[in-house]
Amino acid sequence: MNKVSRSNTEEQFPLIKELCMKVFLAKMKDYGSAWRVLRSPSLTDQIYIKAQRIRSLQDKGKQKIDEGIKPEFIGIVNYCIMAIIQIEKGHSDKPDLTVEEAVDLYDKYYEKAFELMQNKNHDYSEAWREMRISSLADIILMKLLRIKQIENNKGKTSTSEGIDANLYDIINYAVFALIKMELEDENK
Repeated sequence: MNKVSRSNTEEQFPLIKELCMKVFLAKMKDYGSAWRVLRSPSLTDQIYIKAQRIRSLQDKGKQKIDEGIKPEFIGIVNYCIMAIIQIEKGHSDKPDLTVEEAVDLYDKYYEKAFELMQNKNHDYSEAWREMRISSLADIILMKLLRIKQIENNKGKTSTSEGIDANLYDIINYAVFALIKMELEDENK
């Protein structure tokens, strides 16, 4: 990320997409769209596991599996996009998306997250830059617990945002964490 402004979220956000998309495409090459059989609560649980591992690694300060926090945030972005696809299309009994179809949907929903980020960044004036990565992980966990509650309520909310709105927020918080981690890597 050294070719863009260190504080321009609108330039950094697409660069994180490239990072996440690279992993998404590699997994699509290996597994196809096998994830299409997952029901929404299963995807929520998968995202939850990744967020919980981030928190555990942050608390313990060490790891025993040779995969750090950064790949977990990438996984959160990718699984959130998969979950949004599942909300739109419903789950399938078999892999039913080509790589091209999956990439088109990925682009569509990442762009929606980007637009949401731009609107919120306007109102909040880049406040996320003052947040700790640990706080971003905590907020992701909180949003996942909200999603689980909404799922337990059969998707019904009385005054709160729905599952998709929470997933978009999680994407944005994970992207913010990845931007902060990229900047930290540059400073080493």
